[in-house]
Amino acid sequence: MRFPNPFVLASGPPGTNGKVIKRSFSLGWGGIVCKTISLNNELVTNVVPRYGKLTDRADRKKVIGFQNIELISDRPFELWLEELAECKAEFPDRMLIASIMEECHADRWIEIVERTQATGVDALELNLSCPHGLPERRMGAAMGQDPEMVEEVCGWAAGAATIPVWAKMTPNITDPTEPALAALKGGADGISAINTILCIIGINLETLQPMPTVEGHSEPGGYSGQAVRPIALRQVMEIARACPGASLSGMGGIETAEDAVQFLLVGAHTVQICTGAMLHGYEMISDLCTGLEAFMERHGFETVAELVGKSLPCFTTHADLVERQRAARREKAGTSNRDGMWKGDIAAETDSLVTD
Repeated sequence: MRFPNPFVLASGPPGTNGKVIKRSFSLGWGGIVCKTISLNNELVTNVVPRYGKLTDRADRKKVIGFQNIELISDRPFELWLEELAECKAEFPDRMLIASIMEECHADRWIEIVERTQATGVDALELNLSCPHGLPERRMGAAMGQDPEMVEEVCGWAAGAATIPVWAKMTPNITDPTEPALAALKGGADGISAINTILCIIGINLETLQPMPTVEGHSEPGGYSGQAVRPIALRQVMEIARACPGASLSGMGGIETAEDAVQFLLVGAHTVQICTGAMLHGYEMISDLCTGLEAFMERHGFETVAELVGKSLPCFTTHADLVERQRAARREKAGTSNRDGMWKGDIAAETDSLVTD
């Protein structure tokens, strides 16, 4: 797979039909993962409202976090096949990736793989990670939290596929490397991480009902936006270290070129953006590309590949940090007495221990 640039629209509302996929390609996105599709759309019913926002206390227009309780696509599978073929024919140099999800039955996964790849898409992304949708059918995170099931499903998909297969990981698990390693063992060619984090965006203090509120009720949903970026960076870093050589597409809270570069530095080969595009528009691709070019020029990088994993050797353990600090004889920073550091002005004293 050859991407014109590393910026990929992630599966979700930004790739909800052929029309918006074509528009996104025309604006310059290097790749698009379509909204997740399944064989039987009649089993999918979405509700309204289905989004919630966590905003800055001082500026309600500034979105810090975003929740959704949206399910996969409710559009007919056959219509999706037509539109995917049209999009690929019109933009042959752009990477079109189909996100697929099914129940835990080999015949269904084999069918959806074979029929979807026949459209000419460049790769398949197995959605093993939606945190809130269809757990009663053992789909999404209910599947992705079980490494044995991940390996089995990836084996079915990879066995039927003639194009690359990515497995999309759930962050709602203690050790993200376990399902990632299982996916690769099953035959997946690459890993996507992370999907959204299960959350409750808030409670309406007037009605005392959880949000987003549907007929007085709600459910925990997927959390995204800039607030999840530190968590996503950690999980992508751990997967990159555990799975050297595997293709890795990183995502979670990316809104700027600087955000994206951080994912590349911890091992991602491409970066995916969903909530960022929903908040800032498809046109953000222009700033992403120019920002990446400026960063590379400033640091003397000739290719994006030179950035990938550049920061991984800098991650270590706390015990090793202590030894390194001792070895460097940074006595004041390394051996300061806690009673001498904390004197009562906790905000200022905390700030003195924070790196820029």
